[in-house]
Parts: sequence; structure tokens; C-alpha cells
Amino acid sequence: MNTIKPTASMRAGNLGLSVYESRKAMGNAVAEDVARRLRALAAERETVPVIFATGESQLATLEALTTMEGIPWSQVIGFHMDEYLGISEDHPASFRNYLREHLTRRVPQLRFHAINGSDGDPDKVCREYAQLLRDHPPLLCLLGIGENGHLAFNDPAEADFHDPEDAKVVALDSVCRQQQVNEGWFPTLEAVPRQAITLTVPTLMRVPELFASVPGPRKAHVLRRAVEEPVSVQCPATILRTHPSATVYLDRASAAELKEHL
Repeated sequence: MNTIKPTASMRAGNLGLSVYESRKAMGNAVAEDVARRLRALAAERETVPVIFATGESQLATLEALTTMEGIPWSQVIGFHMDEYLGISEDHPASFRNYLREHLTRRVPQLRFHAINGSDGDPDKVCREYAQLLRDHPPLLCLLGIGENGHLAFNDPAEADFHDPEDAKVVALDSVCRQQQVNEGWFPTLEAVPRQAITLTVPTLMRVPELFASVPGPRKAHVLRRAVEEPVSVQCPATILRTHPSATVYLDRASAAELKEHL
């Protein structure tokens, strides 16, 4: 039972949305729900594969999750969902660096499989990562929603709800790249890589349980789109409304344009 109660909640198709008083409260609520499922799954299985997201939206969630006691991290096989091409794992904006700082240095997972965006053969990286995901099908996924509605790095021009690939190289659009500047990961738009490796939408949608942390005022408009627009790649996040067990966690700022629905 979650001890942190939402101030409001709603449903859009299958998708549950819960609003919390602050970003911190939202992060604590996500962490409680994820921790509860990790404990339950670990009691039934030897390993629990999990996909972790990165970015500003995940900070409160990961801070809460990695400081909770009694989570069976020694059974967790970790994955992440995307990585830039052409920057080293020690680059401040690298997602490998982010997850090292905010996750893997804090808690001792059984294994964590990083996406090597520095490899000179990204197609091989995609194939090998896809095989790891097939060998250890993820049971939980922590994710976010981009300002253009993207899931992972599946921007509208790249998203394919029937993608035959599990991981692929994609081009990042200007809205996605500007978001990285707005969040402080890069100093200018020109500094943001133009390509990345991402897990595809079908790969994410196959995960049985999705937990999306989406705080902040810059996400208010896309959340309205995700709830109101037809399900389409024009706003990839709309596909979450068809998932059998997906929840979006918001703070007051990100829920600002949903007031008529709450």
C-alpha cells in the first residue's frame, strides 16, 4: 500500500495518472510502488530484469528508490533505454555516466548492462543489446515522456508502434535536442548529439509494468496531448493508453493542463 496519497487521479484508456503535491512527493510515490513490485517479484524469481530511464524527470524517483531499505537489488538485472552516439561514458551528459552516479554506484545490482554509444559499430551494439533483452525479458520499466511526446528516444519522426527492431539507431529532432539544453545537460543545441541508440516502442510496450515519472511545467502540454490526442506516432506517448499496466506520476506543475480531466 502506497503511503503517499495523490491529490488527484484520472484514467485515459488503460492509463492511470496520479498527481502529487510536489516533485519530491511524486518521486517518493513512484519509488514506493516500484519497491513493492521489486520485492514481490524477487520473492517469486531468481532475477528481476528492470529498465531504467534517465534525465531530469527521474532524479526524484531514483533518489528515493536508492535510499529505501529492503529492496532486493542483488537480484536485479538492470538495463537502460537509450544512449547518445559518439560521446564517451564519462561525458557529463552520457546516460551511462548518469546511471552510474544516480543508480549503480548507490545500489549493488546483480548486473547492469550499459548501452555503449561510443562503439564504432552501433548496429552491432543494437543487435547485442536486443539479445540481452531477449535473454532477460524486463519485468518493470521506469520511464519518462519527452517534451515532444517521445518514449525513450523514439521521437515522432522515428517512432514505430510496430517496429521489428528491439533497439535501433535514431536521429534526434530539434525539440528533443533542445530539451537536453533546457535541462542543462548541454550548453548549446549544437553540442547535443544528433543520433542515439534507443529501445523501440514495442520493446517498451512488451514490459509488463510501466512506471512513468513526468514532473515539471515543461511537460504540462505534452501530457495534455498524451491524454487527449488520438493514439499515433505524432505523440508517441499516446500509446501508453493501450498498455495493460502503465501509470504516469505527475506533480502539480506537469498536471496543470489536465485540470478539466481531474
